[in-house]
This record gives sequence, C-alpha cells and structure tokens, in this order.
Amino acid sequence: MAEFRPQLANILIIDDQEHNISLLKRMLVKAGFQQLYGTQDPFEIDRLLDEVSPDIILLDLHMPGMDGIEAVGKIRSRQGEDTYLPILMLTADNTSKAKQEGLQVGVDDFLTKPFDRTEVVLRIRNLLRTRFLHKQLQAQNERLEQHVRERTARLQQAQMETIRLLARASEYRYDDTGTHTLRVGKLTGLVAELLGFPPDFVERISLAATLHDIGKIGIPDHILLKPGGFDPEEFELMKQHTIIGANILQNSSFDVLKMAETIARHHHEKWDGSGYPAGLRGKEIPIEARIVALADFYDAVTHERPYKKAWSHEEAVAEIMRQRGKHFDPQVADRFLEVLELTGVQ
Repeated sequence: MAEFRPQLANILIIDDQEHNISLLKRMLVKAGFQQLYGTQDPFEIDRLLDEVSPDIILLDLHMPGMDGIEAVGKIRSRQGEDTYLPILMLTADNTSKAKQEGLQVGVDDFLTKPFDRTEVVLRIRNLLRTRFLHKQLQAQNERLEQHVRERTARLQQAQMETIRLLARASEYRYDDTGTHTLRVGKLTGLVAELLGFPPDFVERISLAATLHDIGKIGIPDHILLKPGGFDPEEFELMKQHTIIGANILQNSSFDVLKMAETIARHHHEKWDGSGYPAGLRGKEIPIEARIVALADFYDAVTHERPYKKAWSHEEAVAEIMRQRGKHFDPQVADRFLEVLELTGVQ
C-alpha cells in the first residue's frame, strides 16, 4: 500500500484577498507542505483545475464576481461521481445559514477567519487523508474490476473454444476438418449483419450456428454415411438429428447455447411448412434457424461428401432462387444471395 504523504499534495487556495493567500501559504510551508498554488480570481477555476489537479481546495466564501457557493457548484460540476476532491471553505461568517448553504453545495469542512495555524494544518491533513484513502480504494476497485474483466474474457474464450471443438466433433465422422461448421457460422453472421441485427446478436449466432448439426452424433454410420438417397424409414431416422441436437443443448444457462438449441431443432423447417421436426411455417420459424437453413444448405450442396458430389455455385444459387418463398424465407434468401455477391463466395 502506498504511503500517505500529505506534504506532496497539490493545494489550491482561492481568495480575493492576497494577504489571506500569503498567510495560508506561510502556515502550510512551515508545516512541510510543498506544492501550494493560489489565485485571487475565482474565474480561473477551470484553468487551475486542469493545470494544478488539486488534491484539496481552500475556497473563500465571499468574493466579488463569483462567491464561494457558486464556485463550489462549478467545481463539483467538473467532477465524476467517483471522484473525491475535498473543499475547505474559508469564511468569517460563522452563522448556521452560511454553513448550511456550503454543505448543501458540497463543502466538506470550514475554516473560520482569523485562521488558527494548528486548526488549518489539522483540517487539511484530515481531508487529505480521506482523499488518499478514497483514491486507494478506487485503485483497488479498478484492479478488481480489471481482474474480473480478464477472468470473464478468459471464460468467454474457453466457452468459444469449447463450442468450436464440440462443433468439430459433431461432424468428424463425415468431415474430419471441421470446416463445414466454420463456414456455416461465418455465412450466418454475414447474413445476420446484412439483415440489420446488432453486433452482439451477430457474434452469438455466428457461434451458435456451428452447432446446428450436433445431433448427427446420434445417427448411425450406415445412415449418416450412406451414398445416395434414403428410403422412408432411413429418412425418419435421419430427421431425428434435429431432436437429438436440441436435447443435447437444452437447459443451458448460456445465451449462445440457448440459441444453438433453437437452431439445432429448427434449421430444417421450411418457409411453406413442409419441413421438420415441427412443421413450422413462415415467421413461426425462429429467425436464427431461418438464416442457418440457408447457410447450411448452400455450404452442404457446394461441397463434396462421401454420399454425394458437389454442386457448382451457380447451381446452388439457382436452387435457392427456386426455393425462395418455399423452402427459404424470401427476405433471408435475398440477403443471403447479396452476401454471396458482396463476398465473392464461390
């Protein structure tokens, strides 16, 4: 902990009488204070606050042009709520009214004229000690807040890495590079951004989208890796990956995983209601699932898999246009095609 050294404090004296400033400076020099500043003009307050950065202000109550009450208001208006800058009011007016007015605007203590040297030094030391302790507490709080920010950032990074690894694991059996999930996440984020969603939503959906097919972990290899089409029974089993994925992700307290659960469950719903598992139609389908449906479709058909050859970019775009308003949300489809054009994705 830093040592309390009041003699190094910046002390600003504002009094329209030069002899009062000189008297206070002599008293304080004898008491060991070294950094003393004074002015007879209260209109210099703004400049001196910037240049001196005072630790305490000794302020006369009665001054021409701007009295001490007005000056205190000006000083306090410059401060943040977490700043403690003590103001010691100098006055020959020892009435209750004068003290109440001073306390109401933020005066911390009073020095009555004529000055008593011992009282001057003790009151200044006490106020400076309070300022010192306040600054120490403030510094400690800032360190704690920084520690919390760093720890939160580490936890968020760990969460993101865990989700990415989980996404890679979900497709390892048919794409051991894990690049499909990354591409779907990137495309999803770009579309969400173009749709006007805020940055926090864009970041969340980009990550959540990578878990859209996590339910395929529960699909047997003879179905998941089957070349060609599925018979009706096999397709019913394949459709279960949406339910399996949602069940894996359910009941999470993290917003990203809550969104990922929704995406896993509904990314095969169709705009016309012919999709699965719930047969939702139109805007009944959560927007995050509508966006991922397009990103997943485009990436899946334009990349080769053990059970199929890759489509060309042109073929995929043509199919999206045909399915606009049927399989895909028309507005999302338009923005998706715009993303492809803007980014040059092929």
